Amino acid sequence: MDFTQARFNMVEQQIRPWDVLDFDLLDALGEVPRERFVLPAQQGVAYTDEVLKLANGGSMLEPRLVARLIQALSLTQEDTVLEIGTGSGYAAAVMAKLAGKVVSVDVDAQQSAFAQQAVSGLVDNIEFQVADGLSGQLKGTTQFNAIYVGGSVPVLPHTLKDMLADGGRLVVIVGQGHLMQATLVVRRGSEYSETVLFETSAPALTSPAVATPSAFSF
Repeated sequence: MDFTQARFNMVEQQIRPWDVLDFDLLDALGEVPRERFVLPAQQGVAYTDEVLKLANGGSMLEPRLVARLIQALSLTQEDTVLEIGTGSGYAAAVMAKLAGKVVSVDVDAQQSAFAQQAVSGLVDNIEFQVADGLSGQLKGTTQFNAIYVGGSVPVLPHTLKDMLADGGRLVVIVGQGHLMQATLVVRRGSEYSETVLFETSAPALTSPAVATPSAFSF
């Protein structure tokens, strides 16, 4: 399979027509080899517009949804980004092309190790942590210029708002069933604005033990 051509087709036929027009982001999507982030048996469908399963039973979002969410963050080289739910590592690799640093957290150590192997040699500005992204007990940085949530949650987690620096942006898919909204949260001082970007549907982030919707751990 010609992965270079498949990557070009993904950008031009799936992503650009879905109102993803940021040139730097399109370049990053054209550079990151998505076939490295899927299971070996999935390489033939790495660039299709569908959700793919991860080894741990989680999900890798379709490329156009990843691109649309990342575009909403308006990343720059001065930004430090928090990713909740490392998953395959693909979104982290794309964001690492655009931002100064990405901190990617996942509760699954094996999935985190898979992602680290996938990004090896591609980018060197991702810090991987095995942790509950909602706990606020991350190592090092406690506030971020941007936060990307790699799956849906039933309600907007307030703990993520607290981890935004002034001027920070958070993008997250909120809802259950087929009623979900991709939402952008922007912090300005002590105030937070929320904007619904578009309606969509995405697999829920998994949790080992959920007491209430706001207690999700990824």
